[in-house]
Amino acid sequence: MAQKPSIPKGTRDFNPEQVAKRNYIFNTIRGAFETYGFQPIETPSFENSSTLMGKYGEEGDRLIFKILNSGDYLAKANGEAYAEKDSNKLTASISEKALRYDLTVPFARYVVQHRNEIELPFKRYQIQPVWRADRPQKGRFREFYQCDADVVGSKSLWQEVEFIQLYDTVFSSLKLEEVIIKINNRKILSGIAEVIGAGDKLIDFTVTLDKLDKIGEEKVKEEMLGKGIPQSGIDKLKPLFTLSGTFESQIESLKAILSTSEDGLKGIEELAFIDNAISDLGLSTASLQLDVTLARGLNYYTGAIFEVSAPKNVKMGSIGGGGRYDDLTGIFGLKDVSGVGISFGLDRIYLVLEELGLFPETVNKNVEVLFINFGEKEALFSLKAIKELRLKGINAELYPDTAKMKKQMTHANKRDIPFVVLVGEEEVNSNNYTLKNMRSGEQTKVSLETLIQTTKES
Repeated sequence: MAQKPSIPKGTRDFNPEQVAKRNYIFNTIRGAFETYGFQPIETPSFENSSTLMGKYGEEGDRLIFKILNSGDYLAKANGEAYAEKDSNKLTASISEKALRYDLTVPFARYVVQHRNEIELPFKRYQIQPVWRADRPQKGRFREFYQCDADVVGSKSLWQEVEFIQLYDTVFSSLKLEEVIIKINNRKILSGIAEVIGAGDKLIDFTVTLDKLDKIGEEKVKEEMLGKGIPQSGIDKLKPLFTLSGTFESQIESLKAILSTSEDGLKGIEELAFIDNAISDLGLSTASLQLDVTLARGLNYYTGAIFEVSAPKNVKMGSIGGGGRYDDLTGIFGLKDVSGVGISFGLDRIYLVLEELGLFPETVNKNVEVLFINFGEKEALFSLKAIKELRLKGINAELYPDTAKMKKQMTHANKRDIPFVVLVGEEEVNSNNYTLKNMRSGEQTKVSLETLIQTTKES
């Protein structure tokens, strides 16, 4: 007996209902992006390894899916690396391409490659899948979609303000309330690292701090100590782990802690500007919170960083995130092009909406009318009516085979089709239709006009 086929761990098939629900989220996000003036682009699913490697930190690099070179990939393999089983050196010689890890770095490559065609500031959105060789778990997959919006070519903090509003617009449209938009600033993290004597270990510091909500305070301290951050410096972090209160009160506390750091004070100034603007503009359903331990362990962030949390009654990781990157295009030779962007985690948003029962009943727009097939003459007559129904925006179809009546009706029931139309010789001769309401069981003879009106109003 043939073995039942399967799919790789961390990937999924989607049935029609799931696709409809995903499209509901896609369309909501896409609509908001376009309302805010973002334009769509697409980039290849895989890039040259040199484009991706070294942009996400050591941990990010490990999670990049590498693609073996075409043909005899071992012919050009590094023999020394192969003999020594040095996977890093060996990979470089047998893999020149990789699946994209996110949409931001490919976007930076796009900007540099097409800089003569782009009008700055350039606002783009992108909705495409990405791949990460991560350990699959609830809400974390190896293949998943990102929905990104970015602005490049402007250092204005009004962009950060707009992105917070954009998050609020999308989650309001999805009826998802009590969403928390957390914000911090990379300059503040740089200032903290400077104050605790770890200025030369900023990456180690931020990558470890980013694990706080996953492994806890004590484990974070242990890991920092293991990475060479002095105990005296770690002790100075205690006030930050317990920092609480309003956005404004936390800002005042940070001013005292970072009084000797020019970089840190600049970050505080930027956060205060954003908070003041949002306080004046207001948010519909989301709330903005300062989280000084928010790090987002990606090397390219330089200013504000965002992370969006689902409502407290749902156990789920972040459902969005992003930040300011002042020189991401510099890695591809184009200096001084500042950018800022955010991303929506489609798969996690889906799980949250499902758990809270927030998908509209109309999200699965099913076939509304099924015509029973009694034969060639009746089928042709039915297809003429089906054509008119479709022109009126009504989803209709003909059962393809002249199967037994019971089989066709069972098919309609299993697909939850609300109306069935029976067209026999009598209906063809009288130019009428027998319409059956599958929910009430009521059956009536109607004209085409009445058939259209009845199904459209249902």
